[in-house]
Amino acid sequence: MTQSMEETSVYGEAAEADAERYYAALDSFNVEPLWRNTNPRLLPGEPKSRAVPYVWRYDDIRAQLMTAGRLISAEDAERRVLMLINPGLAPEVETANNLYAGIQLVLPGEIAPMHKHAAAAFRFIIEGSGAYTAVDGERAHMNPGDIVLTPSWAWHDHGNYSDEPMIWMDGLDLPLINKLEANFFVDGPENVQDELRPADSTERLYAASRLNPAWQAWDKPYSPIINYPWSVTEQVLKSALDEWSGSPTDGVIFEFTNPRSGGSIMPTMGAYIQALPARMHTEAHQHTSSAIYHVVRGRGRTIVDGQVLDWSQGDTFAVPGWSVHEHINTENEPAVLFSHTDIPVLKALGFYQERSCPRQA
Repeated sequence: MTQSMEETSVYGEAAEADAERYYAALDSFNVEPLWRNTNPRLLPGEPKSRAVPYVWRYDDIRAQLMTAGRLISAEDAERRVLMLINPGLAPEVETANNLYAGIQLVLPGEIAPMHKHAAAAFRFIIEGSGAYTAVDGERAHMNPGDIVLTPSWAWHDHGNYSDEPMIWMDGLDLPLINKLEANFFVDGPENVQDELRPADSTERLYAASRLNPAWQAWDKPYSPIINYPWSVTEQVLKSALDEWSGSPTDGVIFEFTNPRSGGSIMPTMGAYIQALPARMHTEAHQHTSSAIYHVVRGRGRTIVDGQVLDWSQGDTFAVPGWSVHEHINTENEPAVLFSHTDIPVLKALGFYQERSCPRQA
């Protein structure tokens, strides 16, 4: 004889007490029932970053850096950097999701000792000339507007032989690498590495962007170029502004690329330079990638999910992923923005999405 449904069922009011005891006991097994989960971050309808839109004022950061220069020696600091911490992500050391930025000061005569790490990095030079970054035996001389790469696992050190302070923005994928629990750090055997090639040799070798040296093999996932000089970048921007209207959402925008692959400079980070023509108000859009912007020139504002971020030369600001944003150049001259993003990672994994949105203003 088969049992009735009433006899075999474990559901119903009679089982509520047993169910509560069951749920209480689950904690001891370090498991949680999916059907009772109420955490909206587990399966959101769409992305919602914990990062918030934020602007770091260069005048404020610079003043604090110079104070640090008086109080803290290069030997004590090793790297005299003020890290830009997003208030929505604190206490984590993140400027935007997956991305880090900090502002570094190297005073005349100082050396930032040799080391290497799994995280990839670049330097965008803000002020000063005459210092260098050495990468795997090649020195790159640094001038404002240059972007200098220090790829994953590359030995690098910095030195300032000029008579003026050098200040630059460090951009790294540290948050991503740390989330993956794949970061390593190694101090160098010496403070300064030996010069194995003439200074700025890769810059000269790849100066003709449509020509690659056929005798040189290159199978690494990052660009073989150490320094992308502002003198070249600026000329490209000026020429493009004379002839092209650019993107409705970003103006005249270029990506710094790996001349060997045509792709991003690094597998984890993309870097861009863009010019917003005079009085341009871009269309609004959103994308799954996060972005950190540095204002090279000009003045304007960016509206991010309804929040207005006013910016001017030297400022740095964060735009979280999937936030609706638009840029406004408030001046009668072009504004120039440098940015770095996590687009390469998202595209490689198939998670990059972008869509246009109504303007917020």
